[in-house]
Amino acid sequence: MNIVIAIDSFKGSLSSIEAGNITAAAIHDIMPDANTQVFPLADGGEGTVDALTAGFGGRIVETAVTGPLGNKIMSRYGFIEASHTAVIEMADAAGITLVPQEQLNPLYTTTYGLGELILHAAENGCRRFIIGIGGSATNDCGIGMLAALGVRFTQADGSEAGIFGRSLADIAVIDNSALNLVIKECSFRIACDVTNPLYGPNGCSVVFGPQKGATPEIVKLMDTAIHELADKIQAQLGIGDASAPGTGAAGGLGYAFQTFLPARLEPGISLVLDAIHLDAALKTADIVITGEGRIDLQTAMGKAPVGVAALAKKIDSTVRTLAFCGCAAKEAGAVNDSGIDAYFPILHEVVSLDEALRPENAERNLRQTVQQVFRLLRSRDFRS
Repeated sequence: MNIVIAIDSFKGSLSSIEAGNITAAAIHDIMPDANTQVFPLADGGEGTVDALTAGFGGRIVETAVTGPLGNKIMSRYGFIEASHTAVIEMADAAGITLVPQEQLNPLYTTTYGLGELILHAAENGCRRFIIGIGGSATNDCGIGMLAALGVRFTQADGSEAGIFGRSLADIAVIDNSALNLVIKECSFRIACDVTNPLYGPNGCSVVFGPQKGATPEIVKLMDTAIHELADKIQAQLGIGDASAPGTGAAGGLGYAFQTFLPARLEPGISLVLDAIHLDAALKTADIVITGEGRIDLQTAMGKAPVGVAALAKKIDSTVRTLAFCGCAAKEAGAVNDSGIDAYFPILHEVVSLDEALRPENAERNLRQTVQQVFRLLRSRDFRS
């Protein structure tokens, strides 16, 4: 029997690979002859670096970069040497969690540190990039990142315009001739689940600015500045489509990637599933195992477990997909209409949240639950 396992992390308890390996061991306890394959899983957001790096035998690289407020911070990326691939979460360099609540203001944040991360990885030999751009504190249209990579943004007097959101209105001339040569050799796959355009009523400033600390006045100021910058880029360089879906992602970072770099924006879970080559394994799967820490309505709306189930059903409509989770919300049954045939919460008794999250408890509960399910199923025809 061929069993494919791709489980998202149980946040605070088990990584994706840990959950997958525990599940495989539990299955072998009941079905010693089962053929199990464990894949890392994430949705392109938090946890993607750890999941893909561990899943492909890579390592985490730590380096100092410019944080969203301009101060030096320690950041990280995954380095998969075998494929010359870097896995980056922009939130590790310019994320909203890096800015104290009282200092949230997109006029004073920058993506410069993300550019530094990319450059560090490229100088270490990476030529393929997988980058998740969720969770940003920025609305700088990516000028910080681009400046770190060699693009010049200058004022009318020839002086540097700056790297922060407030710098957008000062830019008069854009020069991409000095874009780092190594970067031109790279390819970028951007995990992006946002389809907003760059500016306007559905643009980055209006829709996402307020959650990053923008007042109505700041929203109007930044939307105008970004609109004018896009017009200047088109007029001076003949590039850029500000209306393209996703250009408004991460405060205009989607626009920067699409306009200046060899990049394409992709739905996060689709990107990850393609990167781990899950489709090849699913072609011979008799049963598919997925899951995450909490199954709820958000899961049914397209999170990683449903992405796995949908792909499995697309390849073979008869294959059964089971999901294991730390807990299930009252709306969890919605996942049964999204490809997951059955889900199983792993908690066995009423305990505190701290107790439930302890890795040793989560491991025991997951293993016992998987064992019980496969005791029931070992003599069944999974495709009937």
